[in-house]
Amino acid sequence: MSYVSPKELAGRIVSSGESKVFMSTRDTLIRAYMAGAILALAAAFAVTIGAKTGEPLIGAVLFPVGFCMLYLLGFDLLTGVFTLVPLAWLDRRPGVTFGAMMRNWGLVFVGNLAGALTTAVMMAIYFTYGFSVEPDAVGQAISAIGEGRTLGYADHGAAGMLTLFVRGVMCNWMVSTGVVGAMMSDSLPGKVIAMWMPIMVFFYLGFEHSVVNMFLFPSGLMLGGDFTVVDYLIWNEIPTVLGNLVGGLTFVGLVIYATHHRTGSERARPEPIPRTDSTVSNEV
Repeated sequence: MSYVSPKELAGRIVSSGESKVFMSTRDTLIRAYMAGAILALAAAFAVTIGAKTGEPLIGAVLFPVGFCMLYLLGFDLLTGVFTLVPLAWLDRRPGVTFGAMMRNWGLVFVGNLAGALTTAVMMAIYFTYGFSVEPDAVGQAISAIGEGRTLGYADHGAAGMLTLFVRGVMCNWMVSTGVVGAMMSDSLPGKVIAMWMPIMVFFYLGFEHSVVNMFLFPSGLMLGGDFTVVDYLIWNEIPTVLGNLVGGLTFVGLVIYATHHRTGSERARPEPIPRTDSTVSNEV
């Protein structure tokens, strides 16, 4: 599968983060918009499968098709730039400043949100025949997700907030592994395999992904979910964004950067023991 060594992979990751900082505003927004829209459609696809088959595992196995499509097309998710761009800043690439990094994150966030909302509106129309009938079984499932993953956390107070944050951390640990997985191979099958596995893990375990949630929760509100925009922001989106940032950067980006890009000096090797004639005789 034309495997890329970890050392070369680390260099690719840093260079990728650098390139995203210098991308034009127009291109950044377009690519983020399409990423949010495609990932949202994949989420709707996975929830539909789970609702109609009664088996969430099947939805989790097939959900990564959207993630693979958007990264193969060169689009960007907030969870991905959380991991890639800071490494270019830490590597002191010329022109990669803290302000430039924050600009990139802000643009990608806006683009992802706009794309996810577009899909949310279209799917709500699809589920309700243009809001003329009650949501079907899939629409009701999405509505229930919105309630359970906002008010459900709120019911547990601080413990719920901690759980939400940790799920956000673990989500982008897996998702960012998929992001860098796309760079582990120069072949199409190799890229897809490396991306598919961690994304399937994140979705089946119910971790919290900020961009997927930009679709699920607005959809839930449009489909009659019993929670508010404030509930969504406080008891899901904001803690999830923070958890995604910590998870992707800590468990993927910084680890690879520290051990494969800024590799520590090797320990001194012991001097070889000289071979003598008696040693050779004893071996014989």
